[in-house]
Amino acid sequence: MTQLNTPYPSTAYLTGFLRSRGVDAVQEDLALALVLKLLSSTGLKSVFAQIETNSSKKRSLVVSNFCEQFDNYLATIDRVIAFLQGRDPTLAHRINSRMFLPEGPRFDALETYEDEEDDAGGDPLGWAFGALGVQDRARHFATLYLSDLADVLREAIDPRFEFVRYAESLAASQPTFDPLADALAAPMNLVDSNLHDLTLAAITRHQPNLVLVSVPFPGNVYAAFRIAQTIKSNHPEIITVLGGGFVNTELREITETRLFDYYDYITLDDGERPLLALLEHLRGERPQQQLVRTFVRENNSTKSYSPAVQFINHLEPDVPFAEVGTPTWDGLPIDQYLSTLDMLNPMHRLWSDGRWNKLTVAHGCYWKKCSFCDVNLDYIGRYDGVAATTLVDRIEAIIQETGETGFHFVDEAAPPKSLKAMAEELIRRNVTVSWWGNIRFEKSFTPELCELLAESGCIAISGGLEVASDRLLNLMKKGVSVEQVARVTRAFSDVGVLVHAYLMYGFPTQTARDTVDALEYVRQLFEEDCIQSGFFHRFTCTVHSPVGKNPEDYGIQLVPLPAVSFAKNDIDFIDPTDVDHDSLGVGLNKALYNFMHGVGLDADIRSWFENRVPRSKVERDFIAQALSKKFS
Repeated sequence: MTQLNTPYPSTAYLTGFLRSRGVDAVQEDLALALVLKLLSSTGLKSVFAQIETNSSKKRSLVVSNFCEQFDNYLATIDRVIAFLQGRDPTLAHRINSRMFLPEGPRFDALETYEDEEDDAGGDPLGWAFGALGVQDRARHFATLYLSDLADVLREAIDPRFEFVRYAESLAASQPTFDPLADALAAPMNLVDSNLHDLTLAAITRHQPNLVLVSVPFPGNVYAAFRIAQTIKSNHPEIITVLGGGFVNTELREITETRLFDYYDYITLDDGERPLLALLEHLRGERPQQQLVRTFVRENNSTKSYSPAVQFINHLEPDVPFAEVGTPTWDGLPIDQYLSTLDMLNPMHRLWSDGRWNKLTVAHGCYWKKCSFCDVNLDYIGRYDGVAATTLVDRIEAIIQETGETGFHFVDEAAPPKSLKAMAEELIRRNVTVSWWGNIRFEKSFTPELCELLAESGCIAISGGLEVASDRLLNLMKKGVSVEQVARVTRAFSDVGVLVHAYLMYGFPTQTARDTVDALEYVRQLFEEDCIQSGFFHRFTCTVHSPVGKNPEDYGIQLVPLPAVSFAKNDIDFIDPTDVDHDSLGVGLNKALYNFMHGVGLDADIRSWFENRVPRSKVERDFIAQALSKKFS
């Protein structure tokens, strides 16, 4: 599963492309179907029955609360799902009464806001929703309700269950297939059996002879193999193919033959060209040795050899981005996705709230220099743009198909020139859209360009401030400075565009003082209304990044990997600075959570950390001074 509010775009892109080439292609979102089946009155009855069957097992507080209030959960679940799908908006008043929904431990989080009560007329959430935020308030309560149910599923049915990151430890940088193989060999639990039934129903509905499964993240891998397992057990004649972001980053060096008990072919990078070649091969029009970026299992039993994995890459040019066609959401139940609201921050909520049409402005990254990024891989390293007229043609076609005008551009970093051209074309055609996406905070985003983008429908922007240290930003080859980021983010904020900053800690040679100074910069950026949201990620070294390929340039030593036959991506390293980044991370995230809610901006930056940390050397008005300078 990826997210509940909108489809992941890979199947939409491939379905649209394959249809443009005359292939009879259809798509299914089994992740959404699984959630809707589990979170239904029928699904909850099955969960309750499973708990009762295991009556000898000691129940946690979460599970006990569910059982005690089961009748209330059963009476409310279908209505809550309809509400989150936008089909029953008047239910918001019942939800907001706090007398309708059963409340589990997740609702304890509301106590966090009691300090705000006096300033909001006795309402602890008044600061967030005011007197008239009926729908948003109810969605927040309904999201807490779903989170309680997710906890029940995890504690009573499957300890790996998450709405995102489901069982990701079985796959993420896992050197061998053994943990995943053991999980797949285990008896199916309730979640597995539901996915099994949904898979067979989809096969019956469409009668395919070829099934493609897109796996963007480690948290999708276990379910992807369960899907293939079901197909191979019940319809062995169907050919299965695995691809997607996880495959492209972590399965580039596989030697494990057991993967091919589930998938006949595994393809790397953009799927268009490999799939065209594979379809020709299956039609008898191309020999196997002319497949493109495709893993197969060789069966050399006649030669008394063990099976081996072969990577075949007949060199052919990729399909240009201008020719991949328009994504289609046909076949996906776009009216059934759940618009949840877990974070009360206006910017942060965009990731889970609303059904966005996901689209890319260009293929790859125009910058492709950041040392922490997988710049050597195709999805970053091969930059390929498209004319603004073509891009807006796609936008208009998608609006016509879905009836929705919200777009999330999922580029690694959307090029400023392309965004400018797109904005001008949207305005010229008088196309009404609301859009947001990821950029680099570079000087090309002048106040004038920010105003143009806002006029075209830009509502929010995210970008990497990363370590918020000029020394480390230079080491990262980020191509920006803290002062520059301040001016660009303020230019967006000044025209009403929300700004989210991706932040990082634990980069090679980053000291405790670097980290404290970075948090002081971030505090000032919030204080000066340059950014409205942010998230601190712990730096991870990957084998495909410049840091992973040339660690000596960054003052670190890599820890040798074990023998890898399955997933290979993250790699540990030894940093001579020997900083306790885990401890610092707790303070960073605590501070950031408060900053996003306007709390603690006047506090000493050291107060967020449990352990003693150095005093920041950053001037308290550094950002204010940067903003007073001429934009450059």
